[in-house]
Amino acid sequence: MLETAMSLVHLDFAPNHRQPSGGRVMLATVVSIAGSLLADALLVVIAQAIFHSTKGYPHFQFADYAKLTIIGVLIACAAWPITTRITSQPRWMFFRMAVLVTLVLWLPDVYLLIKGQPGKAVAFLFVMHLAIALVTYNALVRLAPIRALRHTSHRRVQPVQR
Repeated sequence: MLETAMSLVHLDFAPNHRQPSGGRVMLATVVSIAGSLLADALLVVIAQAIFHSTKGYPHFQFADYAKLTIIGVLIACAAWPITTRITSQPRWMFFRMAVLVTLVLWLPDVYLLIKGQPGKAVAFLFVMHLAIALVTYNALVRLAPIRALRHTSHRRVQPVQR
């Protein structure tokens, strides 16, 4: 049963590729953080321009969303090289993990709605989480891709001629 479950999620511990380089993962991490913070900031500007009632919303303060964004992105960026080590299909698995994590991260937003926070502002928090996921996933898989294995050439041993 465990084998079947592992097979369904492609958890095979048999990567047929080389890991992304550390430098590329660092580059993707920096791009993910910068891109996610930029996306968040743009979404806050859009929300406040469209819905004037969202101006001053506490979760739209840079200090409030920036620290949570950075923490989340760092965790995702640490997960990418781990994912590339545990599966032969890392993009497939990482995409599904990103979807699942985004859904889980929407739960606090649902809680904010239940507690009576402004719906228009919370809707943008949902969109901010989605934007962070899109930026981070694409930065990692495109800027820190897995690499093909190097194939060694097999030389045939030539018989010694006398």
